[in-house]
Amino acid sequence: MKTSTLVLFFLIGMIVVTMTACVPGGGEFYRENPAGLFSGIWHGWIAPVSLIISFFNPSIRIYEVNNTGFWYDFGFYMAIISGFGGLSLTRKKWKSDHKD
Repeated sequence: MKTSTLVLFFLIGMIVVTMTACVPGGGEFYRENPAGLFSGIWHGWIAPVSLIISFFNPSIRIYEVNNTGFWYDFGFYMAIISGFGGLSLTRKKWKSDHKD
């Protein structure tokens, strides 16, 4: 294997480990310290990873139960529908639309 391929696999592995450090249901949040807007955004972004982990660890969920309510839900929903940059107020048209 090339060195660049090994470095890529290492970086992907580190990203996955970092993402799993803050999964919903991990015990970080509780009734006196609920998850808020930014946690909702983060949990929405890592929802696919949380789903895979929840197959092996039933205490991990894709949604944090101990949350602030509307603001957590808003952040979670915005992250789910937008992905990483999929939400846009203006959409660019395809190049074929501009061809004469």
